[in-house]
Amino acid sequence: MEPPSGPASRRHVPWNRLLLAVSLLTFWTPPTTAQPTIETMPPLAAEGSDVLLLAHNVAKNPLGYSWYRGERIDNSQLIVSYRVATNLTTKGPTHSGREALYPNGTLLIQSVTQKDTGSYMLLVTKDDLQTERQTGQIHVHPVLPTPIITSNNSKPWEHKDTVVLTCGPETQNTSYMWWISNQSLPKSTRLELSEDKRTLTVVTVTRKEKGPYVCETRNPVSISRSDPFTLDVLWRENTRALGVGAITGIVIGVLLVLTLLAVLGCFIFLHRYSGIPRCCPHPQVDPSPRGRTPHPPISGLDLQDLPTSPRVFSLVLQFLPHQVLTCGSFLSTILIYFVI
Repeated sequence: MEPPSGPASRRHVPWNRLLLAVSLLTFWTPPTTAQPTIETMPPLAAEGSDVLLLAHNVAKNPLGYSWYRGERIDNSQLIVSYRVATNLTTKGPTHSGREALYPNGTLLIQSVTQKDTGSYMLLVTKDDLQTERQTGQIHVHPVLPTPIITSNNSKPWEHKDTVVLTCGPETQNTSYMWWISNQSLPKSTRLELSEDKRTLTVVTVTRKEKGPYVCETRNPVSISRSDPFTLDVLWRENTRALGVGAITGIVIGVLLVLTLLAVLGCFIFLHRYSGIPRCCPHPQVDPSPRGRTPHPPISGLDLQDLPTSPRVFSLVLQFLPHQVLTCGSFLSTILIYFVI
């Protein structure tokens, strides 16, 4: 029996299995642990409030924690550190007395100010002496005070003066809004806002723009409104003035009417009452040109008897002109007194 002419055949591996193995070796990587994260509570802090920098996904059984001000490890910027094994907390150069570090790595900052705004870095030392770091941010905003409206002219003249209203004080990261008569500003070519909306200009103010005005300030943590501010707009009545001639004519007309009414009243008084009015003196009538004995004053004269009494009629004719002149002089004196 002849020996085999060649070596024994080898077992072949399919190509598809080899490609699958190479792909798995190329793309498979060992699982990694989650990186720590920092959550700021609240995200936007008001000045004077407390802020927490919460540490999440921190390695189990760490050797310790350290918090730094800024985004790099610098011992001069160390705030506080904590060693788990000894439960020892060490304060750093930037510790202000308002910071507290919890065993889980969370940092508390009390009564924050605007100077506390910035970055904070957490350094975690693991049990294998490896370190992990993560950075958090704090944003502190001031609580806005009550704004005050000031004016360059509190008593402007209508259709003449331009008024500039300013909302103060000026603060950073603050938006300004204006209200007039409890409504937002209407669209008008005579109402002009500055670029930052802190100044409102009223061109040639009218009584419609007297207000009241209210200024509102806003930032991410607070809203504040000013007290109402009202402009004292001065104005003149739009009436047509009378000329000097017209005024003189009116005065003369009134005086003539009053004079006629007074004379008419005097005659009515003589007609209705006996005797002579007190405003007139008692004349003595002498119908005889030769100096006859004067007659006594007329008393109880009835005008209806004039046609039947020629003698009495002649007496009345002599009496009436004197009464008219006397009462006329008296009334003229009164009118001149009131005019002067």
